[in-house]
Amino acid sequence: MALSPKLELRQSQSLVMTPQLMQAIKLLQMSNVDLTAYVEAELERNPLLERTEDSAEDRSDDGRPGEDRGGEDRGSADGGSDDGAGDFDPAGDHEASPGDLVEVTRGEDVAAISDSLDTDFDNVYDAETPTAGPAATRDAGSDMAGTSGGEPGGDGGWSTVRGDRRSGTGEGDFLEQTVAGEASLHDHLVDQLAMAVSDPTRRLIGRHLIDLVDENGYLSEPPAETAERLGVPLADIEAVLVTLQAFDPPGVCARDLADCLAIQLRERDRYDPAMQALVENLALLARRDLAALRKVCGVDDEDLLDMIAEIRRLDPKPGQAFGSEPVQPVVPDVFVRPRPDGTWHVELNSDTLPRVLLDQSYYATVSGGARSDTDRAYLSDCLQQANWLIRSLDQRARTILKVATEIIRQQDAFLARGVRYLRPLNLRTVADAIQMHESTVSRVTANKFMATPRGIFELKYFFTAAIAATEGGEAHSAEAVRHRIKDLIDAEAADAILSDDAIVGILRGQGIDIARRTVAKYREWLKIPSSVQRRREKRAGL
Repeated sequence: MALSPKLELRQSQSLVMTPQLMQAIKLLQMSNVDLTAYVEAELERNPLLERTEDSAEDRSDDGRPGEDRGGEDRGSADGGSDDGAGDFDPAGDHEASPGDLVEVTRGEDVAAISDSLDTDFDNVYDAETPTAGPAATRDAGSDMAGTSGGEPGGDGGWSTVRGDRRSGTGEGDFLEQTVAGEASLHDHLVDQLAMAVSDPTRRLIGRHLIDLVDENGYLSEPPAETAERLGVPLADIEAVLVTLQAFDPPGVCARDLADCLAIQLRERDRYDPAMQALVENLALLARRDLAALRKVCGVDDEDLLDMIAEIRRLDPKPGQAFGSEPVQPVVPDVFVRPRPDGTWHVELNSDTLPRVLLDQSYYATVSGGARSDTDRAYLSDCLQQANWLIRSLDQRARTILKVATEIIRQQDAFLARGVRYLRPLNLRTVADAIQMHESTVSRVTANKFMATPRGIFELKYFFTAAIAATEGGEAHSAEAVRHRIKDLIDAEAADAILSDDAIVGILRGQGIDIARRTVAKYREWLKIPSSVQRRREKRAGL
């Protein structure tokens, strides 16, 4: 067989992952918080991008975007002539001053104003007159109308007073600079340590132990390890720890849950031998094994129930009341509202969509002055990146709206009638309906939330597995089956506890073909105890 060189033409298709395509895929699966941070970074990096949203400070009284005032116009706005807030002629020849405002006010009905304020008219504090700073040293007879006392092009004396108040040199801004702060658990304990311990060595040990307290109020390290690290006897650590455990809130600086409950019971003078035995056997209490607890504690049923009720009144996490992180509310990406004709209106949340545009005029200005090839290449790259980002954001919004609309079309029964009518749904069904790939639908539904009349749900909530129906009927959603299991258990009586086999029989009677192990898995997923533990609870009246 002879070997010889030859030329062949072949035609094929392949997907090339360009940097722009990779970034578009990344944008698609971002949450609204991550997307906002990404766009903010692009606005800082790319000079051709411009934000289009209007701030409240740039709006006029009628709600329309205000013009960009500069120099004299901006000073006029500060004076209040454009706002209509002052009772003076906007067309006057001089700007407003504190003296002008007082004279105009005194021309009104002084008696009516005094009655409305429930005080004498002269019993006021002139917040505009500074008591310290450069403005207080100027001549009292200077013209407040802007003829002296101000910088060239400024607002005169009135501008000086307002600028002094902004800079914090006067006393009028005291309340503005005072903000309410939430006390942290660490600071609360440190303040008590300063009053309770005077020895410098023990105070240093106490500060170190306080640093080891987590947000729940528990020590995050055993005292033996702390003693080894600090190089001090364990007895000193234990002695300081006893002092810390007497601090407020009760139960703080505990080693574990049993220690936390014991500290609170000692403070209430309820830590008797029976209660001590109960605290040392919390595992039996978690299993609702009341028979074993009665034997360990040596009490009857009535005393045991009283002891358990007292345990439940204690705080298992005493540190949660101090300086906890605020819970960030979920901001939905899509709103769903009912129409009068019974259909559903789906729209995007415009507040979560960044608004950016390409500044063509600025690009024309700077590109005309570019002298080197490096400058022209930089501007060309910025232009390309800006155009790509705007197109990607628009495509992302359209894709989210298309996927959300199809989800609502598939799950309209859930919105109208409740979770029992949630249909089984997978990514392929939605992808085939909107002619997209499954991976695209998966990225769209990641970290996105939808606000419906029944609450806020993650888009992935509507995609549930299918459970076959008996006699070949329509399949049921796994989420709907879990909801039915919870309803059955909530409605059971104390003398008729449903076992997993009994639940299987009831569900099969309702047309749901489900196995016993599936019921047990769903029950554990819902954090519902077994039938044995539920029987113990309800018989004991817990």
